[in-house]
Amino acid sequence: MHEVSIMAEAVRMAVESAQAAGASRITGLHLRLGAFSGVVPDALQFAFEAVTAGTLAEQATLTIEHIPARFWCQACQREFEAAILFAGCPSCGVPSRELRAGRELELASLEIE
Repeated sequence: MHEVSIMAEAVRMAVESAQAAGASRITGLHLRLGAFSGVVPDALQFAFEAVTAGTLAEQATLTIEHIPARFWCQACQREFEAAILFAGCPSCGVPSRELRAGRELELASLEIE
């Protein structure tokens, strides 16, 4: 379960940022998670609860923003959303070779006190 190591690093970065800002605790973390990131949101939530114990983020809440996969259709010159890789454009059916969003895994923001 690689979600534990991912969350441990996110919490480490959050704690480091909070300490640099002079915060006494972290009340919330906001992650952006793409549809094709390879990370299971429920496992990430479970890992969050495990790795925050004894840190500035111990009582924090985790918010996960789900980012859908967006592709670019070269033929139609437009973006479209799809749930599978190598999806065909809904307008013309041409398979897309360009994934524009959906791989995100980022610590977007912190709430601190």
